[in-house]
Amino acid sequence: MKTEKQKMLDGELYTANDEELKSAHQRAVALCCKLNGGLSDDVRAEVAKQLFGKTGTNIDLTQGFYCDYGSNIEVGENFYCNYGVCILDVCKVRIGDNCLIGPQVGIYTACHPLEREPRIKLLEYGKPVTIGNDCWIGGGAIINPGVTLGDNVIVGSGAVVTKSFPSNVVIAGNPAKIIKRLG
Repeated sequence: MKTEKQKMLDGELYTANDEELKSAHQRAVALCCKLNGGLSDDVRAEVAKQLFGKTGTNIDLTQGFYCDYGSNIEVGENFYCNYGVCILDVCKVRIGDNCLIGPQVGIYTACHPLEREPRIKLLEYGKPVTIGNDCWIGGGAIINPGVTLGDNVIVGSGAVVTKSFPSNVVIAGNPAKIIKRLG
């Protein structure tokens, strides 16, 4: 029989108030509080490496970062994350090398059932998010559950990304659409 954590990671309905998940969430909250304190850049990078499941060597997170668990977030080399970013990582969030995340960006893997009864019982599920190499996510953008962005994708400020996009494009709008192809 699967644990609630395994159901969560597998994208199945799970109970979010499970004791193991609550404990893991509290760990992430404590590390986020530490991360968001007045730490030097080097110390903040070390705390981020404790929080995330996988990181490259060069990682820069500014204050105001929040996540559900942190352990489900994997970032590559040369990762920069601006102020006020929120990543709901009930499933894997994989972000490639040389990626820039603008201020107030939301990356969400958490989903809730449309049916009333499971929603009232606080059941939820997730879908992973993958962001390729050399991507730039503009300020205020939202990346929804299940989205995959290819390499060299630029997401315009305020975009709401509800579907996946290939490499070498600029996307913007609500819902996001391709506005330019990159060479």
